[in-house]
Amino acid sequence: MQNFIFSAIIWTLAFYGLFEIIKTIIYIYSFTNSKSDGIYIIIAAKNQENRIEGFLRSILFRFLYGKDEYIKDIIVADLDSKDSTTDILYKLQKDYDCIKVVNWRECKDIIDNIDNN
Repeated sequence: MQNFIFSAIIWTLAFYGLFEIIKTIIYIYSFTNSKSDGIYIIIAAKNQENRIEGFLRSILFRFLYGKDEYIKDIIVADLDSKDSTTDILYKLQKDYDCIKVVNWRECKDIIDNIDNN
């Protein structure tokens, strides 16, 4: 009787593991073959030197290490280029390829030129 219970538990865990592997393969296959360009996030920041790094790193952590979606670009519009927020943003831009720091005019041009196809 103990052998039967032990075997049943082992087989249940084996089927569960197989199911999770198949689910992950399907997710990866559908993720790489999707026609979506990804998610674009536009963030406007002004005088946020105390909070901007933690905010951006939490967004990056959730998207890079989670299974939410694929981030194409994070565009950060710095509204005041005279404070230390700009230095922090440029440091993060060097670390992560998906972060792009622009001024407010460039951000406005990006939004105005969005193609709605």
